[in-house]
Amino acid sequence: MNQNLHQAGVKLLNALSRHADLLMQVYLSGTVDEAKFSPKVIDSLVQMGILWRPDADADLRLKNAVRQLLEGSLHDERNRQIDANIGSALAGLKTLAGHYKEALQNQRFTESHAHLSDLTEHVYALTESLENNVRVLFSRINNEFGYVSSIDAKIRENQLAQSQVSELLTQLEMFRFDELSDIAASNRELRHLLIVTLQHSFSRVTQELSIVQARLLSLLGRFRELRGRTRLLKGFLLHMEHSPSFVPVNYCGLSQVPMLFNQASPVIKPASVDVTRIEHEQELQNLVSAIKTLNRPVKAYQPERAAHQIHVEKQSEVEFAEDKLKKAVEAYFCQIIDTGERLTALDYYQQQNLDFDTEAWLYQVIGGYQGLTSEEQSYFAIEQTGEPHPIYNGNFIIRDVELGLR
Repeated sequence: MNQNLHQAGVKLLNALSRHADLLMQVYLSGTVDEAKFSPKVIDSLVQMGILWRPDADADLRLKNAVRQLLEGSLHDERNRQIDANIGSALAGLKTLAGHYKEALQNQRFTESHAHLSDLTEHVYALTESLENNVRVLFSRINNEFGYVSSIDAKIRENQLAQSQVSELLTQLEMFRFDELSDIAASNRELRHLLIVTLQHSFSRVTQELSIVQARLLSLLGRFRELRGRTRLLKGFLLHMEHSPSFVPVNYCGLSQVPMLFNQASPVIKPASVDVTRIEHEQELQNLVSAIKTLNRPVKAYQPERAAHQIHVEKQSEVEFAEDKLKKAVEAYFCQIIDTGERLTALDYYQQQNLDFDTEAWLYQVIGGYQGLTSEEQSYFAIEQTGEPHPIYNGNFIIRDVELGLR
């Protein structure tokens, strides 16, 4: 342990504790009223890096690190800063991982322990930064940007938040877990930090950012709707101020009704079956289950169907004749290869006077083509002719199949 660093840290924390009232006043007001505090106290806080003066004529302010500490601990909704510098953090993690592996390889275990401690701190700092960014966005959404008063300001804040979400998602694309896996290799500590911890944080933050995007778009629509209604109301009030004697006309007594009131009711389109609508899924399932329902009557005991003793004998060998339909399809493919000409399946069916069912024949031709390997399919060009189903959208009725060589 570095004793000097420990003492300096204790001294800094004691200073924060002793002058907590001063620091909170600076945090809330932004600057220090030097007339209210002792110059010795202010000089000591400046030397310790808690306060700083941007210019010679400027007032004293809190250091950014101290302000970020207070904003993060107090969950201050005014905090609109988001740290999206993920690329630099990932580069630092890779560098520390390299130092750790080199120290282990050279058996410098004390040095490797120090590098592992730094790497752990950086990994947890990165995950905390990602979670803090999402927390800031959610806090601004939950109070509907309550730190600004006008609708136009809320819309600008919403657009700023959307740009920050887009920037965060762009930065998250810099995570390359395959590369991190190669760096970690078989080291258990590195895999836990670079793969398990980072991947868990990455998946959680990505899901929450998608929710943030949806809620931001919904809020933006509400704000724009409110702004439109506000402008309409202000316009009407301004008109009433300029024309206090204005009285709305009885539009029911006019022969020419303004287009604002002369709107026909929407025409209902003809109904059609749509099997892709999710809200109808339950009803369709009920219909299908009703179709498949089988009502089997309870039958009386039948002696002839009772179990009997089975005599196992040697069965004679059975030779299965090769499927004629499959052989016909193979002959069709061979003719295409021999002639090199395109020929439809139904034309070949009529030329050869085949006695199969036409629908089964077309199914077998398509199945024969799909049963070929990818290399064999590349030699053929197949085209299906037909038309969409007139009622059930998404269904295509095949009338014929044309086959040829590429």
